[in-house]
Amino acid sequence: MSTAKPVQTPMPTSAPLNALDGVAFEDSTLYRSVISSLQYLAFIRPDLSFAVNRVCQHMHLPRVPHWQVVKRILRYLHHIVDFLAAYFDADRAGCPDDRGSTGGLCVFFSPNLISWSSQKETTIARSSIEAEYKAVANATCELLWIQSLPRDLGIFISFPPIL
Repeated sequence: MSTAKPVQTPMPTSAPLNALDGVAFEDSTLYRSVISSLQYLAFIRPDLSFAVNRVCQHMHLPRVPHWQVVKRILRYLHHIVDFLAAYFDADRAGCPDDRGSTGGLCVFFSPNLISWSSQKETTIARSSIEAEYKAVANATCELLWIQSLPRDLGIFISFPPIL
């Protein structure tokens, strides 16, 4: 994948996919495995939703042209991966009732917001530094989970995440 030619769109615009075009793809298990992983990315990448939906419609009997579109989606993904960035903050003793802290985070994949969270901490922080450490820990856990999605597809993010 590192030497793959970059593409601007996840799916060709010239010809629609047809259920009977081309010869049957030999390794249907590979096809289904890659498509299953792409489905998770389609939730956080709206630009992939249509293309992934189209190739999912042919999981029962994949053909070579369908596999070529799957490879195109992977080439598109490989060349748009820039970076992950997480921003977080904590509000120590922000709740006047129980002095509980509130932590929040948002994670960006390139310019796209892909994950966010705001929650009241279950334990009370004794200092603002402790509240910030809890927020850093939550953001780090989220980044590690998000990094595992492209890694499962064999796509490795070249830059370390920014926290």
